[in-house]
Amino acid sequence: MSPPPPQPDWADQLLDRSIIAGYSTIGFRLRSRRWPPGDPAAGAMRGRTALVTGAASGIGFAIAAQLTALGAGVILAVRNTDAGAGTRDRILADVPGADIAVRHCDLTDPATLAACARTAPEVVDVVVHNAGVLPDRRTETHTGHELTLATHVLGPLALTDLLLPALRRAPDPRVVFVASAGMYTQPLPWSDPEYRDGTYRGATAYARTKRIQVAFAPLAAEHWQIGVHAMHPGWVDTPGLRAALPAFRRVTAPILRDPGAGADTAVWLAATGMQLPNGQFWHDRRIRPQHRLPTTTYTGDQVGELWDYCRAAADIG
Repeated sequence: MSPPPPQPDWADQLLDRSIIAGYSTIGFRLRSRRWPPGDPAAGAMRGRTALVTGAASGIGFAIAAQLTALGAGVILAVRNTDAGAGTRDRILADVPGADIAVRHCDLTDPATLAACARTAPEVVDVVVHNAGVLPDRRTETHTGHELTLATHVLGPLALTDLLLPALRRAPDPRVVFVASAGMYTQPLPWSDPEYRDGTYRGATAYARTKRIQVAFAPLAAEHWQIGVHAMHPGWVDTPGLRAALPAFRRVTAPILRDPGAGADTAVWLAATGMQLPNGQFWHDRRIRPQHRLPTTTYTGDQVGELWDYCRAAADIG
């Protein structure tokens, strides 16, 4: 049996509590120097298949590229298939002959989720839920759900459930949610998941639904009986950040991580040979606390109520 991952030490915890040092490229550079070489091992994903949502750019592109470099066959599940084709060509330029497929996948559209799942191979080893949106106003999908909830929670739940037969055929199936440290600022919106109350702010909606992803990881692991993990990538310089939070990006630009560093923990969770505890929240290859503020805690009944709502909204059993 493979060993469990080491726990954070005092220096690592100090970086984490400092926020700026821990979430920036400073934290990644300091921590990565201490990681054991060869984890994941070269070829760790050979013979395995990974599906990555939102893989056309930013962190999703980096996740797909790194998994391909480890030998995985990768399905790029994207809203824009032309952009996905460009991603495939970029990866093939670095890894000629790699097994890369592009599939249309709009997480707000149940029909495209079903079509994407139907074209999946018989065995899927890893699903990485990376796709994200940060709208500037409240928008509902054609199914009547608030956009960030549909994209970050309902769509991933539905897609994973559709892929469950293929995942269960894998020897060690893993699902990874790419969350955000922004969730530390928000409580669980158990009584208002569709964000109908109060003044709508896109950044708040984003952080609320990332909080849901983290809260749901242990429930989803138990429900599906497979490995489910959540992580946050730190502060990463991506096209989405530049478009949605230009002021934050201007201030933090010198210390932002590149997408490859942001992708690292998601790739590690997918490919490491270590024994991983299930349903945890990770950053830089270590389990992190799920709360920083007393105002964000919730009860088991509250998360259970929200879980039941989202399962029904996503039409999963």
